[in-house]
Amino acid sequence: MASGTRMGRWRRLFNDANYLHVIDRTEQQLAKLLGVVLVVVMLAATVQLVVQVVLALMVPGTPWLGAKLNQVLGDLLNLLIALEVLQNITSYLRRHVVQIELVLLTAMTAVARKVIVLPAGAESKPQLLTGLGVAVLALAGAFWLVRSLTMQKPPSRTGPAIRSREPDQSPQDDGGGGP
Repeated sequence: MASGTRMGRWRRLFNDANYLHVIDRTEQQLAKLLGVVLVVVMLAATVQLVVQVVLALMVPGTPWLGAKLNQVLGDLLNLLIALEVLQNITSYLRRHVVQIELVLLTAMTAVARKVIVLPAGAESKPQLLTGLGVAVLALAGAFWLVRSLTMQKPPSRTGPAIRSREPDQSPQDDGGGGP
């Protein structure tokens, strides 16, 4: 008898509505955990960046117009990218949809960061510059395409799966042909 009730529980769990509910809840919990981890990392990185800048300001003659400026800009843009990823996570938790526009903007920021912090001598690497240019154009084109499509129609999935506790109320065909 005990194995029969276990089998009943497993069958109920794998019922479509129950299964989707479990999957949705698991996704939400994982997204929350990732958000907390990202906030902790961002706080630590922000403290580290502030300490580095303050220490560099205390040293007279720090060359801010060279590699130091590139390093600070790179670190700031990394934090901005992390902030955009956090926005992606919180947006997912609010709407249960991955917003592709935010993902594309985050990717464009990452490519822009790469372009901004290119080291001296990068101009002698045409494949790198061509690749970054193609990436910028592809991301901009994808963003334009997604933006123009989303302005025409609403997203297909706007919320978590709905778990219904009531049996199916739809009319059943009993083969009698009448009401």
